Amino acid sequence: MNGQIQDWGEMAQMRLSEISACSLPGEGVTRLPFTDEHRQANKIIAGWMQTAGMDITLDAAGTLVGRRQTGGKRGTKTFILGSHQDSVRNGGRYDGIMGVALACLAVEKAFTDGCGPDFAIEVHAYADEEGVRFPTALLGPRALAGSADIAVLDFADENGVTLRAALDAFGGDADAVLSIARESEDVIGYLEAHIEQGPVLENDNLPVGIVTSVCGIERNTIRINGKTGHAGTVPMRGRRDALVVASQIISELTVRAEALDELRATFGTLTLLPGAVNQIPETVTLSLEIRSPSDADRRAFSAMAHAFTAETASACGCTAAMQQNYVQPAQDCHAPFMDKLEKASLVHQGRNRLLPSGATHDASAMAVLCPMAMLFVRCRDGVSHVPEEHASATDMGIAIRVMSQFLKSL
Repeated sequence: MNGQIQDWGEMAQMRLSEISACSLPGEGVTRLPFTDEHRQANKIIAGWMQTAGMDITLDAAGTLVGRRQTGGKRGTKTFILGSHQDSVRNGGRYDGIMGVALACLAVEKAFTDGCGPDFAIEVHAYADEEGVRFPTALLGPRALAGSADIAVLDFADENGVTLRAALDAFGGDADAVLSIARESEDVIGYLEAHIEQGPVLENDNLPVGIVTSVCGIERNTIRINGKTGHAGTVPMRGRRDALVVASQIISELTVRAEALDELRATFGTLTLLPGAVNQIPETVTLSLEIRSPSDADRRAFSAMAHAFTAETASACGCTAAMQQNYVQPAQDCHAPFMDKLEKASLVHQGRNRLLPSGATHDASAMAVLCPMAMLFVRCRDGVSHVPEEHASATDMGIAIRVMSQFLKSL
């Protein structure tokens, strides 16, 4: 039957439709790690892997692993394809899980076409990339890369269940998470397919694009302290209004970020005290997230933001502090892998588009272990993390053919 498959994209669409039912009730898809919905999804994914000729295991970090050992001169050296099975709340049916489905089909197609690589191939379905249930993410790829932080196992969900307890109950082994790290010399590389989550490919009328890098991310908390007072009795001139300072910071840093093509600056949260309609805001706390494929550009923007924040607050009689509370360095995609993807893309869609990823992915964690590459698939209207998220069967079929040819070229 496998050799009779003609439309790989339609097969992907059928599989994603089926697995979308592994979800909590409600609009879209809600599938959190180490839950009944995750367990149901793994049964379906295991079937995809078995159809591609793979043996199935669940590793200590909860990653479902399909492995096809082919032998040859490179013996047990392994090339890995993968993505994550989990979703955000009320998300779509493509983000993450599409990369698992396409990986299984690309491996199946490569062998159907007579590819006999001299290395082992694995497909990974990681448990948790979104970080929705627990305040951490990427445990699966980080464990394989040897960069996992064992402290996150004590983080708890909203019901008080720790990650350690959930992982063990699911069939993983929290005590063994640090022991499953792979040796870099044994891993040839990693490839991940993902919907673009943006409009570039749609605007260019291209089914797939080759990712150049996964952006670096830093998150900062800005706290501004002024002086409160009665809204009706304190004159406008001379007020030490912390919210006015915050508005100036938001406005100016947004303008400066707009002048930098690939940098993103986002003020996602804002709280103010006393928080009364008739009182001048005394304390404002806001978040600033900075993303860029260039760590140098990100750090430069962050330094500028620190200085501008302090200067603006001082000019208004206030004080301010900006503290970094999260940082993830940018990861470049492996140039030789990009070249192979470009050649395959030219065959199947006639031209290429290179673009950075402004979102993080499992690939960013795997880059610590081995060379990595990513392939983006066009998504309708450039939207993701919503029920309306959509990739066409035609585009996914092209992605499968590109990935299969890439495997055969290694």
